[in-house]
Amino acid sequence: MTIFQTPTRLAAGRLPTPKSRLKSQLVAAMCGMFVVSTPAWAIDFGPEGMFSLTGFGKVEVQRGSNHCTDCQLYPSENKQRLWADDLVPGRPYGTSNTHVTLFQPWLGAKYDLGGGFKFNALLSQRWRDGAEDIPGFWYEKNIAVSHDDYGSIRMGAMTTRTWSIADYPYGTNLGVADVWGSSGAGYGLLTNAVRYTSRIFDVAQGDLVLEASYDQGNRDFKIHKPKFLELYAQYHKGDLVVDAMYQDTRNGNPQAWSHGPFTSLTPNVADDTKLGGSGQSIAMVMARYQVDSRIEVSGGLRGNRWSGAYAVITQAGPPDQWNNMFNVDWNSASKQGYAATSTDWMLGARYKTGPWTASTGMVHLGKASTANPSERGQSNSANVNTVGLNYNFNNGFQVYGFVGMVTYERLGLSPMSMPGNAAFTNVDSRVTRSGNWAGLGAVYVF
Repeated sequence: MTIFQTPTRLAAGRLPTPKSRLKSQLVAAMCGMFVVSTPAWAIDFGPEGMFSLTGFGKVEVQRGSNHCTDCQLYPSENKQRLWADDLVPGRPYGTSNTHVTLFQPWLGAKYDLGGGFKFNALLSQRWRDGAEDIPGFWYEKNIAVSHDDYGSIRMGAMTTRTWSIADYPYGTNLGVADVWGSSGAGYGLLTNAVRYTSRIFDVAQGDLVLEASYDQGNRDFKIHKPKFLELYAQYHKGDLVVDAMYQDTRNGNPQAWSHGPFTSLTPNVADDTKLGGSGQSIAMVMARYQVDSRIEVSGGLRGNRWSGAYAVITQAGPPDQWNNMFNVDWNSASKQGYAATSTDWMLGARYKTGPWTASTGMVHLGKASTANPSERGQSNSANVNTVGLNYNFNNGFQVYGFVGMVTYERLGLSPMSMPGNAAFTNVDSRVTRSGNWAGLGAVYVF
């Protein structure tokens, strides 16, 4: 079987591998260690190779149509706030250039404790355009103890499965990493979690791994205590891999950005007595199948649920300070936040011949069901389509090109599972119903 990838974005995950090598790679991946497509380039050092350094660097440029970076009257305001809806009348929009650089190393440590037990530690941070990707939050900062017969326990800061696996391999391999992995009602980064990963079970002539993660977020909140639970299962049989996950949370930051950290209702603990509780959850199943050495097909289905969050002034101004609200009826005196549900899906395929890999992907972000009498994006949907071509030099270095387009069903606020009205594509749904882009990139994996 041939292993290949299109590196438009990298995070924890892997493609199907021969069963003779599956168990060792699966244990390493489930323990949270980063598995890259070219592990030969990892840097091992220290006594008996106790430490390892892996990572990637990426640069990408793109040119897109129908961009309007300064159309919003208050550009820094969150989509959920009413005054963020306002546009500057007559502001022109058109073609513009964008670029991004990413760099993320993983520093790992391992030590044999004897009796089949092993100690592991992992430290990782991502920098975007020279600055911390999400300021104040680590991607990985954790320790673990594992045993082949009993599984592993990991504690500390880590990425969630609903973001990391949707991001890579599924979204990355199809050029839809952000629009698929970073949308929806999930969270992506945990700050002080405990994760148990089972050993590998033989089920129906395949391999099954089960996992549970729990995080209490910001423990300074005593009334509206944050609670995070994620359940994850991966089943691998021959050329088929199925990833299923469920994330249920209470009193995290209300949002539709599945890459964001899970902490508390607001960053300020003094708000604890002023707010009501809220929650959100996500259920997702994704699968990929290696048809032969050249063709791989994949797909995913996701359900989102938000409880809604009332809009509350947490500190009188001027200017007034507000909480993080969600799906609010701004015409009501109470500024009620309404519950909402939506369904999203993804499909794609890749074709490999020699060092070349061609890919195509599609993501649909669906309309939401809610009792909110005000329009907050529930009536809109979006389709994103991509085509990509990658060349692998087989020394850790790859280059790629891509084209894509987005189509909204209607002008107005973007679909509820998008964190912003121009998120992921730079095409604002309040300004135009469609846009397209093309770009080039390079990535080096070590």
